[in-house]
Amino acid sequence: MKTSIATVSLSGNLTGKLAAIAGAGFDGIEIFEQDFIASDHSPAEVGQMVRDHGLEITLFQPFRDFEGLPEPYRARAFARAARKFELMNQLGTDLMLVCSSTHPAAMGGIDRMAQDFRDLGDLAARYDVRVGFEALCWGRFVNDHRDAWEVVRRADHPHVGLILDSFHTLARRIDPDTIRAIPGDRIFFVQLADAPAIDMDLLYWSRHFRNMPGEGDLDVTRFMRAILATGYAGPLSLEIFNDQFRSGLPRLVAQDGHRSLIGVLDRARRAEPALSVDLPPFPAPAPVEQVEFIEFATSQTDAGDLETLLRSAGFEPAGRHVSKPVSLWRQGGANLLVNTDSTGFAHTSYVAHGTTVSEIGLRVADAQAGHDRGVALMAQSHQQDAGAGELAIPAIRGIGGSVIRFLDSASDLGNIWEVDFRLSGPGPFPGAGITGIDHIAQTMAYDEMLSASLFYTEIFDAQKAPMVDVIDPDGLVRSQAVRTGRMRVTLNGAETRRTLAGRFIEESLGASVQHIAFASDDLFVTARALAARGFPILRIGANYYADVEARFGLDPALTERMRAANIMYDEDAGGQFFQLYSLARPDGFFFEVVQRQGNYAGYGAPNAPFRIAAQKRTARPAGMPRH
Repeated sequence: MKTSIATVSLSGNLTGKLAAIAGAGFDGIEIFEQDFIASDHSPAEVGQMVRDHGLEITLFQPFRDFEGLPEPYRARAFARAARKFELMNQLGTDLMLVCSSTHPAAMGGIDRMAQDFRDLGDLAARYDVRVGFEALCWGRFVNDHRDAWEVVRRADHPHVGLILDSFHTLARRIDPDTIRAIPGDRIFFVQLADAPAIDMDLLYWSRHFRNMPGEGDLDVTRFMRAILATGYAGPLSLEIFNDQFRSGLPRLVAQDGHRSLIGVLDRARRAEPALSVDLPPFPAPAPVEQVEFIEFATSQTDAGDLETLLRSAGFEPAGRHVSKPVSLWRQGGANLLVNTDSTGFAHTSYVAHGTTVSEIGLRVADAQAGHDRGVALMAQSHQQDAGAGELAIPAIRGIGGSVIRFLDSASDLGNIWEVDFRLSGPGPFPGAGITGIDHIAQTMAYDEMLSASLFYTEIFDAQKAPMVDVIDPDGLVRSQAVRTGRMRVTLNGAETRRTLAGRFIEESLGASVQHIAFASDDLFVTARALAARGFPILRIGANYYADVEARFGLDPALTERMRAANIMYDEDAGGQFFQLYSLARPDGFFFEVVQRQGNYAGYGAPNAPFRIAAQKRTARPAGMPRH
């Protein structure tokens, strides 16, 4: 099945769009008429440019307001169509999309519209092209694919077929299984788009909020299953109208688009194995069993400050890598690596970002399968030479240029600490009560958030929480949590550099992980241990505690204990949540320690504005040097 994307889905000029689309691995493009008109190239030149990129023009669109028109509008519509057919011959494409009419003079009537398409089919045949009829969900008379199919069925012309778009079907909550009754050879083209669940005008929703399959809330997988059940074997294309994508990097949007098509096809075949899917086999998504380690890239000079912070948090050195300048720091089930190598990937990360999280090690059921699925879903495989006798750990490039390494318990990779490290102590160390890693917070520009979410939900067996707004005193940050097994990640998108998240992106030159949240079974005990070790705890203002006591009806004695320890509180229907923070490092990185009680599912989002305000009160003023 050929893959395609509409040029309107990407920002930039036509030349740049073609390069991005070809680079992402698509087979073809839907050329949006506006992109062609804005180009300085002739139709023949555009067609050749497309072919020079190894692509084909799968569809020319849109042709509007055609069917059901009285004279003289009808004659004018056919004259317009003839011009478009001539243009298509010059471009080198044979299919045009006709979307259902919104013309104020249009008249209803299935038979009338069918006759129009029968006559249009005769005209198209003269130019050796085809037309496909698509039901816009806001169409005046045809806004349901079942009605569009009835028009096509009655037109009964070999040059006239149906075009289906997941948004137009799912936005109107039409059962996609109704597609299964349509013969696959009468479906000329299929477009896919997802969207967040927003109750708004259909036209506005469609023109501004579409996103890639898997990035929204529509059941695109069920739609795809219905399409495949018809026997359809034509192009599968993306038509995405999204303000965020129109200002984003074309390369990133195109790559996400191709990844989303692979993902939706894979979900369809796993949900309905009897379907014939033109997709090579690759492993199923699996959850993360454990965050095995987090590695910091730093230098010999800067390592001291980081190690001082780790000691104050209760971590102790527990071993050294057998051949590299990498030290292991442990507490409870949390393993942190400090890499001061002056060569290789860690050094490159340090040079680019300063001290930063460069690698995340994940324990899964099958490490090689995790890697292979990532590569099949367009993640870049990461290769780094291992020394004699050392483990070759499968790895892919992750968010923000970091690396994800895959480990498992079923192979030698389960012995990483015994094979690749010389452990130095009997352990376990008393520490400060930290038991493991609760979640990892990754920060990015807002227009990269959907890409990051798609990365996790396609490669892993993961679930995403609804997006929430985090109020920074200097702007808005959007946050979305993704969970896969025992790994939780919060994705935080900054819209302005003045926010704490935006400043971190600027100060770290695009580093990904802004903070790590550790878990504790008793945060009050941990807080005392941290204070005794000199851990730089963030001070929370007294006004917060008066408010939180009133909001949740807390016992004043508990509130006083929280205030004394600078612990914040939240609760949901599942349980309670306690959290405290460190002061931020000069680049904006910080630690968090949390305690979950019951089945609390959140991350303390209501506390974020007060935490951010406290961090800004203690932050280095903008413009001052780091050292």
